[in-house]
Amino acid sequence: MGISLFPVARSLFPFNKLFPKDELYGMVQQIRRSAASIPANIAEGYGRRSTAEYIRFLNIAQGSLNELETHIILSQRVGLCSQTDIESIILLLREESRMIIALIKKLQQ
Repeated sequence: MGISLFPVARSLFPFNKLFPKDELYGMVQQIRRSAASIPANIAEGYGRRSTAEYIRFLNIAQGSLNELETHIILSQRVGLCSQTDIESIILLLREESRMIIALIKKLQQ
């Protein structure tokens, strides 16, 4: 099935353990939801068996990836984690974003 983004989703569970307990239903939940949405949308689009639908869901996955990156950067800026904590995750997200964009372009040919 397309490309797999499960490493991002998996990497965020230990990352979220850095957050205070009172963020469990705040930022932690937002991060986990958007992280899970990326591979879920890719899988759903692939399962539609239509290139147009697959592209549409890849674009939705890209939106979730952008949302996730925003939550992570915001978490650092409000002091829930450090710049060092997010560096590797941001690099991984940007690489996965490039992969999604490349797949979309390939499917549009």
